[in-house]
Amino acid sequence: RPKPYNRLQIILQHLKISKQTDSTAEVLLEKKGGAGIITLNRPKALNAVNLSMIRQIYPQIKTWEKDPETFLIIIKGTGGKAFCAGGDIRAITDAGKVGNKLAQDFFKEEYTLNNAIGTCKKPYVALIDGITMGGGVGLSVHGHFRVATEKTVFAMPETAIGLFPDVGGGYFLPRLSGKIGYYLALTGFWLKGRDVLKAGIATHFVDSEKLPALEKDLIALKSSSKENIADLLNSYHMKSQADQEKDFVLDEHMDKINSLFSGNSMEEIVKNLKQDGSPFAIKQLETINKMSPTSLKLTLRQLREGASMSLQDVLMMEYRLSQACMRGPDFYEGVRAVLIDRDQSPRWKPAALEEVSDEFVDDCFKPLGSNDLKL
Repeated sequence: RPKPYNRLQIILQHLKISKQTDSTAEVLLEKKGGAGIITLNRPKALNAVNLSMIRQIYPQIKTWEKDPETFLIIIKGTGGKAFCAGGDIRAITDAGKVGNKLAQDFFKEEYTLNNAIGTCKKPYVALIDGITMGGGVGLSVHGHFRVATEKTVFAMPETAIGLFPDVGGGYFLPRLSGKIGYYLALTGFWLKGRDVLKAGIATHFVDSEKLPALEKDLIALKSSSKENIADLLNSYHMKSQADQEKDFVLDEHMDKINSLFSGNSMEEIVKNLKQDGSPFAIKQLETINKMSPTSLKLTLRQLREGASMSLQDVLMMEYRLSQACMRGPDFYEGVRAVLIDRDQSPRWKPAALEEVSDEFVDDCFKPLGSNDLKL
């Protein structure tokens, strides 16, 4: 089996394709019955979300929210491989390098869309079939319902490319049980299928082949209160109980995750892992050692602070962090190592956790004045 790092490379390789290669629309917005349906339609780029897609989806959600004839909103992806594997990394990298405004606009408008999903007055159902990472998590996790399938692969792998788990990661990750969210954020661990439900990220699990029937039934609902939608999703969920006896993939490690990842600093977490010395702890150390030290420190503080903040405040904080990452070297170096040269050997600056000062971290969280994100 390919190592997670190699798999991440394959996914990022797809995200790099920022040009739409066929003539069809990148996102389809249609009304069927009482449902507004958003279909991410860049299968060759694993439905990576770019700025033009964000600029189509946001106003449409706002319109459907006001429309008395629209009872619910469904979002899904095409191509069978991915719901949405992330944001358009390549475009952001190219823009950030030359100080192009896109690096501001993309994050600003993406987070504004994440907030619109998190505050949506109409029930919002995300069919997260296939790869769901980074920007794809932001398009799904803040909505009322997230339906995973056996094909779902969830991860927030940003620390491997000099970023941090954004799109509201600072809000939902620390709210998962125990320290699961901290573990997922710092290591980029991949959850698959039913484990996405067991971790508390999905609300329902439905077999992939049943999604077209589920969608049809959702569209046919005559009045769709949240209760009606929940009942329908529950009935599908109950039908796909076949392999649900399997344990949660992290069950046997939960005690260790909860104790080892509860450190107040990255240095403390690393010390915990070293002292523990179990095969599990050593494996986590190896993973963490590959990540950007700056990203790790930003991420830990992002989650610790986000745990008691509103989604709006978290997104404002994350916007400040996104702009700090656009200023610093690690994001460009991470993208170079994983995506462009593909040597998997990023040279992080600074290269060690001890060299990332508290002053530097504080600086990344500072308000941006008139450039702050306003929600």
